[in-house]
Amino acid sequence: MPKSLYCPAAGAAGRHSGETATATDHHAGRYRWGICALLFAATTVNYVDRQVLGVLAPELGRTYGWSETEYSHIVTAFQAAYAIGLLCAGAIIDRLGTRVGYALAIAVWSLAAMSHALVRSVTGFMGARFVLGLGESGNFPAAVKTVAEWFPQRERALATGIFNAGSNVGAILAPLIVTLAAARFGLRAGFLATSALSFAWLIAWLAIYRSPPKPALSDLSSAPANSHFRWRELLRHRQTWAIVLARLLTDPIWWFFLFWLPKFLDAQYGLSLTALGPPLVAIYLMADGGSIGGGWLAGSLLRRGWTADRARKTAMLVCAVVVVPIVFAAHAQGLWLAVALIGLAVAGHQGWSANLYTLVSDLFPSEAVASVVGLASCAGAIGGMLISTLVGWLLQSSGSYVPVFTLAASAYLAALALVQVLVPQLQPASLAAPQSR
Repeated sequence: MPKSLYCPAAGAAGRHSGETATATDHHAGRYRWGICALLFAATTVNYVDRQVLGVLAPELGRTYGWSETEYSHIVTAFQAAYAIGLLCAGAIIDRLGTRVGYALAIAVWSLAAMSHALVRSVTGFMGARFVLGLGESGNFPAAVKTVAEWFPQRERALATGIFNAGSNVGAILAPLIVTLAAARFGLRAGFLATSALSFAWLIAWLAIYRSPPKPALSDLSSAPANSHFRWRELLRHRQTWAIVLARLLTDPIWWFFLFWLPKFLDAQYGLSLTALGPPLVAIYLMADGGSIGGGWLAGSLLRRGWTADRARKTAMLVCAVVVVPIVFAAHAQGLWLAVALIGLAVAGHQGWSANLYTLVSDLFPSEAVASVVGLASCAGAIGGMLISTLVGWLLQSSGSYVPVFTLAASAYLAALALVQVLVPQLQPASLAAPQSR
């Protein structure tokens, strides 16, 4: 393991036996940013594998004769599995720990991503997407829990923004890798080309990651490492419902972008498979800026002496307002004006997400973080299923994207209003003693 990532005190024994690190503060600080880089890479791979279908959707639809509703069923299969997986993934990761739980999740989704190359029917694609959704459900609960364990409060939003930016990098890489592979070797190669990245990350994670030193670097952890909270205890608290409802309202907008944006550009501007690349890259580069910028903004306000409540909610308000102009995207006169409006919206969403994920670690101890993220992400995936069904029905019947863009423009402000009503001040939830394994 490189010394730049882990301290000499961890030694060979730490590498081979998995013993808790004994890093000094200096080396632990360097190591945790190395861990953040691993989380960024995992999220990138997660979105590359997830986005392959969206990139190939116009060509797959023409090849296999999918209708808009059949495509929506394939998308919904992924989201249903993602929702089901999230009900269990957070609790499993809280029980197993991030090292083992994360490794298990990425192994499942890597195999599922490869299986797309073996299927041809709508039913086959639904099955492959279902298993992919189960595996990918572990990514964000594990990543947010890792940040809560390794980073103090003042750094969490930035660390979350950095790893969350991987979703945009994945969305950028997917059209570049997939369109090149599909154009050269066929549609199935588009699915196979990305799977090796998952296995490479798995090897790196198992070789590098170790638990944080004790006492934990996180500000919140005080319970034993093998403890966890039951859902019924978490659901008693308004803090949990604030996160869950905010995700329910805003996650569907991101799901829409992931799975329907290439189809929107294809339908509106007649772009070929290879011509989709530059607009998608531009949109997700803007999203990267939003993810890191939204996390930086909250941290900057905290460093200026703002309270966590005021800093976090101000950053979320800025991000929510940035999304509003997307209401004009359906009538944009020209491709690049539409790209600019959509790029602004995805930037706002990613900045919003960085702060919403961090809000979990503001309100809950690290032993509950993955479970809360899992519950909230499940709500978001259910919302994604609903919007996929709605979009499929709307497009099949009218072909209009206007109602969806209007919904996107208002969802974040409505979600922030709910957060403010349920959590007027950021006060940590008073949880009962956690259960032990």
